[in-house]
Amino acid sequence: MLDELHGAIIFSKIDLKSGYHQIRIKEGDEWKTAFKTKFGLYEWLVMPFGLTNAPSTFMRLMNHILRDCIGKFVVVYFDDILVYSKTLDEHLGHLRQVLIILRVNHLYANLEKCTFCQEQVKFLGFIVGKEGVQVDSEKIKAIQEWPTPKSVGEVRSFHGLASFYRRFVKDFSTLASPLNELVKKDVPFLWGEAQEKAFKTLKEKLTNAPILALPNFDQTFELECDASGLGIGAVLLQGGHPIAYFSEKLHGATLNYPTYDKELYALIRALQVWEHYLVTKEFVIHTDHESLKYLRGQGKLNKRHAKWVEYLEQFPYIIKYKRGKSNVVAGALSRRHTLLSTSGTQILGFDDVKELYELDLDFQALMPNVSKNLLMDFIFLRGNFLEWANCAYPKDPLESYWSRKVMKEVSWAILGLTKP
Repeated sequence: MLDELHGAIIFSKIDLKSGYHQIRIKEGDEWKTAFKTKFGLYEWLVMPFGLTNAPSTFMRLMNHILRDCIGKFVVVYFDDILVYSKTLDEHLGHLRQVLIILRVNHLYANLEKCTFCQEQVKFLGFIVGKEGVQVDSEKIKAIQEWPTPKSVGEVRSFHGLASFYRRFVKDFSTLASPLNELVKKDVPFLWGEAQEKAFKTLKEKLTNAPILALPNFDQTFELECDASGLGIGAVLLQGGHPIAYFSEKLHGATLNYPTYDKELYALIRALQVWEHYLVTKEFVIHTDHESLKYLRGQGKLNKRHAKWVEYLEQFPYIIKYKRGKSNVVAGALSRRHTLLSTSGTQILGFDDVKELYELDLDFQALMPNVSKNLLMDFIFLRGNFLEWANCAYPKDPLESYWSRKVMKEVSWAILGLTKP
């Protein structure tokens, strides 16, 4: 709703007074609103709060009377009307137009809640200005002063308020993960060190939340995605300025995806979240997983990849490789130090190689000999072809960056391209 404000530098907000009560009930239908009191039965003459269709009726009225202004210089949400313009003279003309419409339709504003000709205004819980969108300081103050939750209900309340501003916080889902564990069904309420740390970190992050740029649909969008062992993350940018953040903690089957699949899954989830920004115009995808550049060139896909690629092909995109150390924003969203504290003896990426054996003609010819132990130049160990001390891999997209010695034991880590 706020995406159309790019370029505006002056704003006014008009708040209608008891908006529902300014709509007359159709004559003859008043009896449908009857309610009982100790003084007898009463009927509403105007639309009361609580009717099932009241919200849609009111919103339909506002969209109808302001139809010539919406999308040009007006944003309306129920009884809140935001007027935005690029110059003061233009703004005065826009305001006059809106006020005349309200007068003709006998709709009255609450002057105490209206603001006119400001560089920034409070609208729908956000502070909107020429610089972009930022959090409301009053709501952040409430979060800062929130006492440590003592029950599941209090955790839900805090999480609900904090989630309202999740688009401003990098890695929100993983930060809030310890709190989410407490609200699961049949889980005892135990407030421990992890919960306290998450609670304080969220407070700090929201207090220092950045100003998000407003999208300019005449410029190219950029999307950065990344995945780690237990999380995925993405950031939508324009001209290097963040527009929104997204993160998600992996669970269930997604935890067992190979690295290549997690990277592709991160891209698909980001596209699903920001589809309305990206589906109509060519955009750039930055990824630190170089094999994704060759996604369109793969001759054979498994079912999961085929489903994702089919969805991906709806979009007009360009994929560009960005070294992991440069892809710091999306990388931070996908991994947290708490997620990387797990130790193991695994070399990330070998699962990618296993899947590509099936796509390579040379290795397809070797597969029947595996069960017969007829491999002359190779040994087959844990799903990988080994040639002496080297890992043999398909002459495929992975050739451009996989050339590693097999290590006997490596701690769980994210191996960069420059690692020996």
